[in-house]
Amino acid sequence: MKVKDCMCENVSCVKPETTLSDVAKMMQQQHVGCIPVCDTNKKIVGLITDRDIVLRGVACNKNTNTTPVSEVMTTSVYTVTPDAEVAEASKIMCDCQIKRVPVTENNTIVGIITLGDLANNEGVNSNQVYNTVEGICRCGTNTKNNQ
Repeated sequence: MKVKDCMCENVSCVKPETTLSDVAKMMQQQHVGCIPVCDTNKKIVGLITDRDIVLRGVACNKNTNTTPVSEVMTTSVYTVTPDAEVAEASKIMCDCQIKRVPVTENNTIVGIITLGDLANNEGVNSNQVYNTVEGICRCGTNTKNNQ
């Protein structure tokens, strides 16, 4: 199965200058925990997660009304293409211990694939979902954090 058959295509992005408060409100309204940060050409420059806001913003006494997401976002972002196999996205999730992988085409964001997308898709083997969850949850071997 291809990533494009499983991913969410309706992805909102924010600009690097968006405040933590504004992105948190977006997350609440859209019921998501991660929003890509993109430049004016929809090229992904980072990801901001609810965890980034809490640990790098609130816990560090940053003013959420004035601090831009660029100060706390995750900048090392792993991506896949729409034509990649779901197994590739699953491997990235396992290897990097992340639950979300942006989908890009020509460096432009076109979607996002999440652990939930894998779990809720009948076309994805349940063993693959189990192995992905197990890989994400490995303790003490985190190579990539906060996504």
